[in-house]
Amino acid sequence: MQIDFKKIEPKLRYKLLSSTIIPRPIALVSTRSRDGVDNAAPYSFFNVFSEDPPIVILGLQHKEDHSTKDTTRNIHYSNAFAINLIDQPMAKAMNNCAFDFPPETSEFDATGLTRADCVKIDVKRVAQAPVTLECRRKMTLQLSNTRDLCIGEVVYMHIRDDIIDPKTYRINIENYGVVARLFADYYADLGEPYTLERTGMPLWYDEWIETNNKK
Repeated sequence: MQIDFKKIEPKLRYKLLSSTIIPRPIALVSTRSRDGVDNAAPYSFFNVFSEDPPIVILGLQHKEDHSTKDTTRNIHYSNAFAINLIDQPMAKAMNNCAFDFPPETSEFDATGLTRADCVKIDVKRVAQAPVTLECRRKMTLQLSNTRDLCIGEVVYMHIRDDIIDPKTYRINIENYGVVARLFADYYADLGEPYTLERTGMPLWYDEWIETNNKK
């Protein structure tokens, strides 16, 4: 089957993309409004882009009437946001943060999440999060009247002590327990990790190069 994305509706594109590009990390994005309300909202159109500079990207969607959601509005106001990564104990609260609460209601209070101070930005982070990235907005690209792409620079990290070796900075994957986004109401644990090591060029590589150079 072949599908021309120019010939199908955006809702169907979303269904196809979100159900095939899996698993995806979940960012519970916390922000602060102009009125001082602490907001938290989950985003699965999110990933890390580079380490130098340390860049993350967020896909910010507007409401159906094209009005701006709280997270987008708050980031434009403060130029700051915190990305809280999700583990199994936080999963239910994260999911409840997706309800369309009124702007004056804090998801922290509605879902039982605990506020904690950030160091570099004036935003509250989620104390229960195994990892939090403090971010400053570098730029926002308006891709359409319903979608923005926010580019943020990571300026500080909070990471739970049992996840990281303080000397080597190696991550203990067994203690992380991170939750991944699939599609619809489906989420996934990491399962059993395994390694794929690169020990050098494959034995057949030189022969393959020689064969192709003769063509």
